[in-house]
Amino acid sequence: DSENFEIGAFAGVMNVVDFGSNGLTGLRAAYHITEDLFVEGTFGRTQLSRTSYERLSGSVEILTDDQRDLTYYNLSAGYNVLPGEAFVGKRRAFRGALYLLGGAGGTKFAGDPRFTFHFGVGYRFIATDWLAVHVTVRDHVFNTDLLGEEETYHNLEFSGAMTLFF
Repeated sequence: DSENFEIGAFAGVMNVVDFGSNGLTGLRAAYHITEDLFVEGTFGRTQLSRTSYERLSGSVEILTDDQRDLTYYNLSAGYNVLPGEAFVGKRRAFRGALYLLGGAGGTKFAGDPRFTFHFGVGYRFIATDWLAVHVTVRDHVFNTDLLGEEETYHNLEFSGAMTLFF
């Protein structure tokens, strides 16, 4: 089979520094260059919750409702470090791979675009020749001066995806 293209949707949780953990949804598309090397594009969005300072102060709002929408897009390179098979019972074996990925993109945070780089690890479980299930952990890193001082934010994402090969 020559199904080198993969497209699908993901959902999960993203922890944004100072803004807590919030639900995340998005789309992903990949092209498998070789059996071990692939490139991937992702788009995700989450709604930021209030900071602990905002909750405790009662009336202070650091961000408007529109600024609480965080969206990102990434272009990644990935490498299957442990391709192989996963066994379910004694008679069923499925292809899969543990992979590393990293890349760059942009994040719209607090209404402003931010250059972002990311890195992560994931596992792809290939259920059929056209369907795969992913579990991925990524760290999205960007700089911001939202609270008055330049800081580097490490925003962790944990997501699961269903993708189709074609």
